[in-house]
Amino acid sequence: MARKTPEINSSSTADIAFLLLLYFLMTSTMNQDSGLQRRLPPMPDKNQKVEDQKVNRRNIITVKINSQDLLFAGNEPTDVRFLKDKIKEFLTNPTDNPSLPEKQEIDIEGFGKCMVSKGVISLQNDKGTSYKAYIQVQNELVKAVNEIRDEFAMAHYGKVYASLPEEKQQIVRKAVPQNISEAEPKDVGGSKR
Repeated sequence: MARKTPEINSSSTADIAFLLLLYFLMTSTMNQDSGLQRRLPPMPDKNQKVEDQKVNRRNIITVKINSQDLLFAGNEPTDVRFLKDKIKEFLTNPTDNPSLPEKQEIDIEGFGKCMVSKGVISLQNDKGTSYKAYIQVQNELVKAVNEIRDEFAMAHYGKVYASLPEEKQQIVRKAVPQNISEAEPKDVGGSKR
């Protein structure tokens, strides 16, 4: 008479596999796509008439990225490392250079009269521009505005912009507006190498 071999109880194997799966799901990271945080202007009223706004040429700096990811700021080739400083100089116009943006005195509620730059950054890119180059340029533009806001906040409130209460942040935003105009990508031609 042959002896019967005992069977291995496999009912707990499924439980162990499930626990291992849960462990790896909880401890591993998933890639998350991140985008740019932008607050879009509200939709215009359907009955609102569109008016052409005339902008003085000196108040606009055009930042272009071509299909080879070459950067031009104000028709001059520029390295992305120097873009922030160029934009800061453009927006602040510290020497009142007649070729840089005008300043307009406005009355800010809760602050008083303040000279505000009329500078506008016009960002244009080619359809062949890489996402990496586009993001780098966007980061530098926002970094320039944020540094100017920090300088204004430190000069008037003794704190950086991010640590101010909301009502003072609104004042700083009115004194240092972020005017970035983005044109639709164009297909200038030439393929990316």
